Amino acid sequence: MSTPAPFGRLLTAMVTPFHKDGSIDWGGIEKIADHLVSVGHDGIVVNGTTGEAPTTKSSEKEEIIRVVKGVVGSNIKVLSGAGDNETDYSVNQAKRSEAAGADGILVVTPYYNKPPQAGIKAHFLAMANATGLPMMLYDIPGRTGVEIESDTIVELFEHPSIVALKDAKGNVAATSWVIKRCGIPVYSGDDILNLPLLSVGAVGFVSVCGHTVGSRLRIMLDSWFAGEAEKALEMHQQLLPVFTGTFRTQGAIMTKAALTLMGLPGGHTRLPLVDATPEQIVQLRKDLLAGGVTLAS
Repeated sequence: MSTPAPFGRLLTAMVTPFHKDGSIDWGGIEKIADHLVSVGHDGIVVNGTTGEAPTTKSSEKEEIIRVVKGVVGSNIKVLSGAGDNETDYSVNQAKRSEAAGADGILVVTPYYNKPPQAGIKAHFLAMANATGLPMMLYDIPGRTGVEIESDTIVELFEHPSIVALKDAKGNVAATSWVIKRCGIPVYSGDDILNLPLLSVGAVGFVSVCGHTVGSRLRIMLDSWFAGEAEKALEMHQQLLPVFTGTFRTQGAIMTKAALTLMGLPGGHTRLPLVDATPEQIVQLRKDLLAGGVTLAS
């Protein structure tokens, strides 16, 4: 495998645990970051969708970076989500992330206002020029309302600071062509497509299920890159109940509930998200157990 993995192979988009009153559980952040490192992560993404970034203040985002970086040290990459749907604000977030000690930034396509490809390209270039940090594009049209088209990705990858793509497009064919055309390092951003994306040239994962099954995602990755495709497929099939169960409703909601079931400080959500219902937790427990997750309660 010749394509570099600029942030390592296994990253998880980390939750932000909140107390019932909505304040951040800083001790919980430290414990979850330590847990992710202990199960084999190369990097952690903070201040993303799963981290409920739309509900956290800029000052909170900066402190989250500092706290996580303080736990994981220099050997684990800490990326921070810095994208918004307004470019000047996003540039400011990128600069603040750099000042707080982030090792890179994850920048989502501007959402809601549905810019044309020219606007998307200009937005990403403004972000790439704003700091000295390496940048990962994030393509998730199901959330943003607009995709990063293949030609745009190929053109953006010419910028020296744009070093990777988090792919949650759900279009393996399109991603396959992008990899062939420009060789951009692609990270799967959709857990159930982790193995299919590896098969067309992805270099790693930016996972959500890494909270609960990180050690086995590590096995999947190591097996694949060791040429043990059958073992990687076996792991993929074992984890299907977890991949499905985590996204029966919004991913942060179910991940926090899952962490709590595992005895870790998943904490509460901030509105407009709401905590998992008792009925959802019953189903989640079944899904986790079916996927081989050890629960504490």
